[in-house]
Amino acid sequence: MASIEPDHEHREEEEAAAGADDEDTGAQVAPIVRLEEIAVINGEEDEDAILDLKAKLYRFDKDGNQWKERGAGTVKFLKHKETGKVRLIMRQSKTLKICANHLVVPTMTVQEHAGSEKSCVWHAADFADGELKDEFFCIRFASIENCKAFMETFQEVAESQKKKGENEDASNAAGLLEKLSVEDKKSEEKSVEKAEEKTKEDVVKEEKPSDNAERKDETASA
Repeated sequence: MASIEPDHEHREEEEAAAGADDEDTGAQVAPIVRLEEIAVINGEEDEDAILDLKAKLYRFDKDGNQWKERGAGTVKFLKHKETGKVRLIMRQSKTLKICANHLVVPTMTVQEHAGSEKSCVWHAADFADGELKDEFFCIRFASIENCKAFMETFQEVAESQKKKGENEDASNAAGLLEKLSVEDKKSEEKSVEKAEEKTKEDVVKEEKPSDNAERKDETASA
């Protein structure tokens, strides 16, 4: 019976040589092509994320009378740093294609989907396809906790936008009243100026004798 020890020793020598080739020699090899870092602009630079969750989105197809999947990815509430307006945006995980993009306005409400504590539904004027469309959305999360967090944030945002709108209306009304007050004051000042001018004219007329009075004085002297 032939022994397998020589072959075994030979394999060990080859593996040791291969291992030696893989050892780090400390040499640094410069890349052939240098790739420059490119800044990716996604239109969210002026916004802060309020909520960021993984989910799967559906839209209701009225023609087919059924739910159709829009995509699975990340749903966010983004608040604009200057205007304070909040929008909901969702992108697909792999392609980053936008499958939902709309403002959260005070009239919006979100409700739990019947028969599923992990899903909820809402109506929105969505702009994901580049034009405003009235959509009926359903979103499903991996857990009940995430669904509740989404619904609570949705309602809080809608309420905050309502208060913001009321404050803006009050500010606009105050600004309008202030403008009207300034205009009234200017009108009053103009009226006073006109009255003063008229008074001055009347005084000058009284001090200046009329032509008839001058003729009578001349006749009496003659």
